[in-house]
Amino acid sequence: MKPRVCQGLGVVLLLVVVLSAPPQVGAAASWMEVADEVGKVLNEAVSAYAGGEVEAALKLVDDAYFGPFEEEGMEAAVKMNISAVRAFELEYGFTEIKQFMKKGAPVAEVEQKVNILMEMVRQDALALSGSGEASPWSGFVSAFLIIVREGMEAILILVAIIAYLVKTGNGDRVGTIYRSALAAVGASLLTAWLVGTVFKLSGAAQEVLEGVTMLLATVVLFFVSYWLLSKVEAQKWQQYIRGKVEDSLSTGSGRALWWVVFLAVYREGAETVLFYQALLSRGNPVEQVVTGFLVGSVVLVVVFVVVRLGSVRLPLRPFFAVTGVLLYYMAFTFAGQGVKELQESGLVAVSSVPGVPVVDFLGIYPTWQSLGVQGVLLLAALYAFIYQWRQSRGGGDGKPESARG
Repeated sequence: MKPRVCQGLGVVLLLVVVLSAPPQVGAAASWMEVADEVGKVLNEAVSAYAGGEVEAALKLVDDAYFGPFEEEGMEAAVKMNISAVRAFELEYGFTEIKQFMKKGAPVAEVEQKVNILMEMVRQDALALSGSGEASPWSGFVSAFLIIVREGMEAILILVAIIAYLVKTGNGDRVGTIYRSALAAVGASLLTAWLVGTVFKLSGAAQEVLEGVTMLLATVVLFFVSYWLLSKVEAQKWQQYIRGKVEDSLSTGSGRALWWVVFLAVYREGAETVLFYQALLSRGNPVEQVVTGFLVGSVVLVVVFVVVRLGSVRLPLRPFFAVTGVLLYYMAFTFAGQGVKELQESGLVAVSSVPGVPVVDFLGIYPTWQSLGVQGVLLLAALYAFIYQWRQSRGGGDGKPESARG
């Protein structure tokens, strides 16, 4: 991004995060205290279930997950410091307890599931606590990793779209993409503020918001990736560019590109703000968080400049191929992650698939629902590939190449 735009975004983000963070009262609770609170609520859930109060028990399990486990930042800490696979195992542990309750399993089996989950939670609490004293740089490292990790995907999409506009002689439209990114940052900040201070959305409602945003992004990303890959062949691109670029950019494809950037940045931006709020609420010094954010932002700006310059210099054919595949990869990942968010909210059922590993960077999780949506994307990609191959064999108009004049 342009330096002034980056500086402005940084200042606004820091102000909103610092001002909207929950007030700190003394030192933040240790990870073991968080684990004890999770265990306390889950034990209450078992007692309610034993007393025949199934709905109350299910609500208490949700309270344990969305309350101390997620709100205190343990879920994010496990994902960042241990592994995404472990974070999924813990999330699924809460879901499994609810599944046992819904099917009327014996109290002893439900209690056994709770004990297994709590053993894992306490192990991770010990691992996160380390020697028992937080590193003086822990706030800086966490803040740095958050902004770099969350910003990288948005930057890759942003760079791909900007390079596309430059390559097609529409560099004057780049400003529209920057404005889309700015609008998304503003929307994500507003969403985080509303969720935290006005609407007081439940943890489940926040998961629904994230999941729906990801699935919308999946649809738009798939559409644009297919459109770009359909232009890989030079002949098709030359035919297209002679008379349709300006019209397309001013109508359908132009809006699609705008929404790709908006949804990608919005999804990452809202999650980033919430992560920083959790980081500050746990007593991390503000100066460490601010420094980590600023250093991470500088790294992202450098990555943006380097990748953008490199992408603009790529020849058209490999550029369109690489960009199309990148956007499809994002769509595939967002599809799995979006379904997972909806499963965590309880809106979508969870049916496990034994033997399938968790591959977080691909959005692959061992549930029939998430894999089913990704399977549809794979079938759509296969159909698109076969369709484009048949079109290329026929010269793009249904006629074999030998019959063309």
